[in-house]
Amino acid sequence: MATRAALELADGVEEARASPTLDDPVQRLAGVTESFAAALGKGLGIFTTGDLLKHYPRRYEDRTHFKPICDIRHGESVTISGKVVSVENIPTRTRVTLTKVAIDDRSGIAFLVFFNQWYLKKQFEKLRGKMIVAYGKASRSGRGGLDMTDVEWEAPEDDADALSSGRIVPVYPLTEGALQARVRRAVWTVLQEYGDLPEETLPPELQARRTLVPLIEAFRNIHFPETEEARLAAQRRFVFDEFFGLQLLLAVRKRQADKIAGTVFAETAAPIAELTSALPYPLTGAQARVVTEVAADMASKKSMNRLVQGDVGAGKTVIAMAALLIAVRNGHQAALMAPTEILAEQHYLGIRRIMESMGVKVSLLSGSLPAKEKRAALASVASGETHIAVGTHALIQDDVVFHRLGLAVVDEQHRFGVMQRAALKQKGFSPDILVMTATPIPRTLTLTVYGDLDVSIIDQLPPGRKPIKTHWKRGHERQAVYETLRKLLQEGRQAYVICSLIEENEKLQARAATELASHLQIHVFPDYKIGLLHGQMKPSEKEGTMTSFRDKGLHLLVSTTVIEVGVDVPNASVIVIEDADRFGMAQLHQLRGRVGRGSTQSYCLLIGDPKTDDGASRLATMAQTTDGFLIAEEDLKLRGPGDFYGTRQSGLQPLPFIDVLRDVPVLKEAREEAFALLDDDPKLARPEHAALKAVVRSKYKNVLGVSAS
Repeated sequence: MATRAALELADGVEEARASPTLDDPVQRLAGVTESFAAALGKGLGIFTTGDLLKHYPRRYEDRTHFKPICDIRHGESVTISGKVVSVENIPTRTRVTLTKVAIDDRSGIAFLVFFNQWYLKKQFEKLRGKMIVAYGKASRSGRGGLDMTDVEWEAPEDDADALSSGRIVPVYPLTEGALQARVRRAVWTVLQEYGDLPEETLPPELQARRTLVPLIEAFRNIHFPETEEARLAAQRRFVFDEFFGLQLLLAVRKRQADKIAGTVFAETAAPIAELTSALPYPLTGAQARVVTEVAADMASKKSMNRLVQGDVGAGKTVIAMAALLIAVRNGHQAALMAPTEILAEQHYLGIRRIMESMGVKVSLLSGSLPAKEKRAALASVASGETHIAVGTHALIQDDVVFHRLGLAVVDEQHRFGVMQRAALKQKGFSPDILVMTATPIPRTLTLTVYGDLDVSIIDQLPPGRKPIKTHWKRGHERQAVYETLRKLLQEGRQAYVICSLIEENEKLQARAATELASHLQIHVFPDYKIGLLHGQMKPSEKEGTMTSFRDKGLHLLVSTTVIEVGVDVPNASVIVIEDADRFGMAQLHQLRGRVGRGSTQSYCLLIGDPKTDDGASRLATMAQTTDGFLIAEEDLKLRGPGDFYGTRQSGLQPLPFIDVLRDVPVLKEAREEAFALLDDDPKLARPEHAALKAVVRSKYKNVLGVSAS
């Protein structure tokens, strides 16, 4: 009896072990060999059946319509159906074997052409006289013959579930050792055997309210849709899920931040009045509005988490100075972190120039400070003698100790990771956080990337500023550009010449900039003083060069992209950007923002010979508009969302079919539902939210610096 019971128990354990789960290795699927599984894992990160189920198509081809061979035009991608009438292998001089298969559909004959797949000859010989379906790209020769290449084919008699023809066919991302037909077959198999296993994550009432299809149905129709409508419904479900998960996490983070008691800065009006009276110009209406929003945050009991967006030249530094002075006048220290040494130095000099007359001590902390100066700065910050510390990421090193940090300002937030922002916050007891960026983020992305922050936008330039006139010139027009530059220099203007971004190597960039400066000094502008600025120079050398340029000791400054943000020289009214097609639109816009800071008309001259239509479109757009937000939107349309979603702010691996411009309505719906759900069930503790909580915890565990507990 005991033996029989033990056997029955063993059988039960074996049966339980054999029950399919989405954690099963892909080798459990019929047709997935060890070598195929290895290719999927190495090249595509597919190890389990669940991974394969989430290997979404990158596009689809409608192969539901068969075209008569006689009607096929050169260059078309078409589906045909006909009898195999002949097959032959043809050796070539280049040792490539061509396999040509003749297909007759009674309207004409087409030849399927395969390269170095000689072994197919036997397969097609067995199909001689039988019907097959083929899809490929048509090519007509001058004699009227029709070849088809890049062919996918099937013999319908042998395949009751034709996957490559007669349907909307998914086209998957591939890797070496994983052919399209084989990946397609593996996905089909996983759907048949595991397609009912995904656990529904959304509450039924939410699905009904937002007309979302069930998850199981969505998986089937995202891979093998019966109709275009079914595919779009599945796509909408997955897009909603992606946004919903992220918005849940942002909602958790925002609620956590709102609960934290921040420093209450009771006195705000007097510091603002003190600063504005010290400035040589009045605040714009937009600046005054944003200062008021920041002051209200700082006066409240909750910790401030605010993003200030403003186009280049909109005057974000004044907003930062208002916040810094409010902190200091309320008995606290403040810190401003910038992404580069030259920008940190620029902030330091500008803030010190205004603040020192008010008795505020400003110190600079950067990685390249001499040891003696660094020790003195650290001691001053630790004792509280320093009121405002300005620096690079050196501010978050372990040896930096603040006496009483109440405010942290992060400039150019997109350059920093979440953990760096968090590290600066930990330097004080829940200091207020003000994040600034001059990189226009498309409005459609603000909810995604900065959805946990309150947002202020400075949408007005200081009075008297004239829009920068931008012209795009081809490389052969370079001499004419230099002649224009010479005329402007003769009028007393100053100019930048930006060396092209050859590669992400500062030493090579420095060498290229040095060579360009030498060429311009000797051969083009020998009668003008030319300076040089690049990332390999010492801070003192960079500051000396910038001071000389600012004081009009230099006429022309040749630079790498180290001047991309923050450099402010009002008399510099011309910028020439060499090989402009090598830069992204956002970077070109930032570089252009180095001019246009005075009352005279400024110019941006782009020199570039783009090799693609997209490249030409980018430069044409730059010449047509100076609206940074419009440029960001156009850049997004041209490049797609990948670069934005790959940023450190989000940490997401986006779905291939997400289009953040098209899907804004879905994003807004997902945000509304996420915040409402957390209002109702803050910890996702209800049984009906268990699956959703598990997904959020596993998927976003290390995203945005928040645990999904």
